[in-house]
Formats: sequence, C-alpha cells, structure tokens
Amino acid sequence: MTDKDDKAVRVANISKSFGDTVVLDDISFEVGKGETVVLLGASGSGKTTILRIIAGLEIPDSGSVFLHGRNITDLPARLRGSGVIFQNYALFPKMNVEENIGYGLRIRGQKKEEIKKIVTGLIQMVHLDDHSKKYASQLSGGQQQRVAIARALAFEPKVLLFDEPFGALDAQIRTMLRREIRGLLKDIDVPSIFITHDQEEALELGDRIAVLNKGRIEQIDTPYNVYNKPETEHVATFLGAANLMLGVIRGGNYTMADVSLKLGAEYDLIEGQSVKLVFRPEDVILRRPENSDQPFYDLADGMIEEISFVGAFERVMIRLDLPIASPVIAIRPKTETLTDPLKEGQRVHCGITRFRILPNFPLATERAGRIF
Repeated sequence: MTDKDDKAVRVANISKSFGDTVVLDDISFEVGKGETVVLLGASGSGKTTILRIIAGLEIPDSGSVFLHGRNITDLPARLRGSGVIFQNYALFPKMNVEENIGYGLRIRGQKKEEIKKIVTGLIQMVHLDDHSKKYASQLSGGQQQRVAIARALAFEPKVLLFDEPFGALDAQIRTMLRREIRGLLKDIDVPSIFITHDQEEALELGDRIAVLNKGRIEQIDTPYNVYNKPETEHVATFLGAANLMLGVIRGGNYTMADVSLKLGAEYDLIEGQSVKLVFRPEDVILRRPENSDQPFYDLADGMIEEISFVGAFERVMIRLDLPIASPVIAIRPKTETLTDPLKEGQRVHCGITRFRILPNFPLATERAGRIF
C-alpha cells in the first residue's frame, strides 16, 4: 500500500497501550525531506515508544507509519530502511573504527573495494580520519557516537532515529557534538528524528519540536514558536522557565487587580473568561518606563526577595504588589547587572516586553489552539 503524500515520514493516528497503561494516544506528525524533528518530553511521555514503533521494534495497537509514501507499519525492522542510533552505541569492542563501520556491509556480502570506499568516505564525513584504527575503548564518548552514526549511514537509511544519543556524555562534549551532528545532518540531507528530555538540546537540534505529555503531542512547531508562542501551560513551563498569572478577559483586555493588558486580534476569547498570562523571565524589565529605552507593558511595583548569580545571568525573584502566590522570576544579562546593580529588599517597577495568553483550562493537556 502506498500513501500519496511526499513527506519523508508520516505517523498517522498511532496509539499504544501496555496493559491498562495508555502510552500513546492518537499520535500524528510528519517529517519533511531533510528535516530534523525532535520529540521532547519527560520520562514516561511516550517518546521512546514512538521511536521504537517507527523503527519496527514495537507494533502499534492502531494507526500507521509511512516512509517516503510507503506504508511500513507491518514491515519487520530490517526491511524498513531506518538507521537507529541508541544512547548505548553498541560498538564491537574487538573491532576498530573501520571494522565497526563496515561490519554490516561485510555480512551482507558487499565487495571489499566497495566497502573500503564507503567506509573511507564515512570516516571523513564524521571527522575520524586520525582514529580509524582505534578500538572503542580508545575513543571518547563523542568519538564513539560518531562511529555509531557512520555505521548507521553505511546502509544509506531513509530516516535516522536518535534515541537520546548524547545522554551519556558530559555537558561540554554534548554541546560540541550536537552542533557537529546538526551540520552533518544538513550535509547528508537525511530526515531524522531525535528524542530527548533536554530542552536546550531540542532547541538547538530541531527544525521543529514536538512536545509530548502523557502520550499526547501538545504542540509541534518551530523552536521559536514553541518557545515564544506556547499553546498549553505544559509547553510553556516544560520548555524553559515561565511566569504564570491568573486573570480574566474584560473588554478585550487581560485584567488582574490593577493590571490591564490590551490583547491583539490573534486572541478570540470570551468576555469574563478565566485565562493565564504567560511570560518568560528574560522578558521582564525591572525599570520604570521613563528609565528604559525599550517599550514594555506595565505590571506592578514589587520588592526583590532574592538575587542569584547564574554565570552569564542574574536571576531575580520579585514579590509583586498583586494578589498572586508566587514571586515573578526575572533574568538580567551581565551588562545590565554591571550598569544597574540591584540588591535584595529593593523596591522595583516590573514590566514585560512580550507575553502569551492561555485559556485557564482545568486540564493541562487541553490545547489552547482549540480556542485561539
């Protein structure tokens, strides 16, 4: 059976349960040719099960998987044309880099000259020219990761599937390697799907990010839109830090106590509807309008409760003069902390440069897009 669309990967209405536990609930998404999609979610959100279903290592209870227009739902894993890179790289310890990359080609009976040409090209592609004769125990974690990717590419896969590939690496190596992998994927133009629980990793790797929560996709969009235009409270709070303030729609404005923010035409909300104001810590300005070159929306005055040094930034907790339970979190860059130092107990004026309004649904999984 062939599907008519031209997407590299299409997951259509996939559901999966283990016993009485629903792991995936009607999951659908697409991956374009040459695109990288990151499945982002906490442990138990279902992201690994999706990857295993695409790879053919799990069978869905319902739904279909299409690869380049071909329905592969019932095909065994070896016939799907997918390359899987796991967190445990599973390199053969008694084989060097060349032998590890070429192993699958050898057992498939390809000629030695062809194998050598393919392996040499892949070693150059993943920048392991000086390590081709080394064994796994002589390689760093990042180098082993590159060998695993090269081995997967040897079969010219139609899609690459990465199962938290950087989880076993330290922070510095992880940052360096994901930049290299991002560039490599663009060079080879192979569609890929990553799964991770690391928000920074998702933002840096993905052309689009799908945020999962309890077996459902809450939002799938570009990293910019998922971060700056979250559709649910879970997306807003899982992908980075976010401040939330309850309020009510009055006359087309968000209102709460003395705060009134004019909303644009993008919002289609009902008079009197309960909503939440969502804004990022970096969008908070702790100055009065006359002392700021940047226009912003007024919130309220408040008192600084805590200041924390976090490297390139300063995190400030402000207790606003509003009937809200939690303090507002602001982040100030180093340049601002040097020119305008603050101290705990100081009174400040709080404003925001941008915000998002979400309906105050009783269920966190309810999609804001159903209202907007």
